[in-house]
Amino acid sequence: MKIENEFLIPFIGLKLGKHQFEFQINTKFFERYDYHEYENCDIQVGVVLDKKSTHLEINFKHKGTITVPCDLTTEMFDLPIKGKMNLIVKFGEEFNNDNEEILIVPHGEYQVDIAQYIYEMIVLSVPTKRVHPGVKDGTLKSEALDKLNNLTVKTTKEEDKKDNDIDPRWDKLKQLLTDK
Repeated sequence: MKIENEFLIPFIGLKLGKHQFEFQINTKFFERYDYHEYENCDIQVGVVLDKKSTHLEINFKHKGTITVPCDLTTEMFDLPIKGKMNLIVKFGEEFNNDNEEILIVPHGEYQVDIAQYIYEMIVLSVPTKRVHPGVKDGTLKSEALDKLNNLTVKTTKEEDKKDNDIDPRWDKLKQLLTDK
């Protein structure tokens, strides 16, 4: 993965305090990571870098839509996503990104690459089960839903009756609890 200049934030020339950055994320961003899960995406990422005298605090927020297939019907739909993440950048002897919330950069470093953090934040904000909103409210008509409805297990009246039939001995035991 090569470093993109677009996602490098040079912090050495910034004054102490908060600084805002905006990024527009599209499908090409994910192609850099060889991640082809989303057919289309339009995501706004806002980054607030708070420069302190000894460290940096970076707050990420994103909001937008991605086009993904429904897990039930394979119909493509726009899924709204949003999320946020915080990162603390400290200075040390060597680069260390083992902790997901703390990044340690060498003392001589003058910029930080935030592309990987934006990528992880967006990918982790997408739900594992993606269901088309038309499936939830019943407005989507598709062959896959028709097939699923035909294959659902239907209970018979006899099975319902078996579930409702309770051994009369249990009724006597329940009376013991209520007779106190």
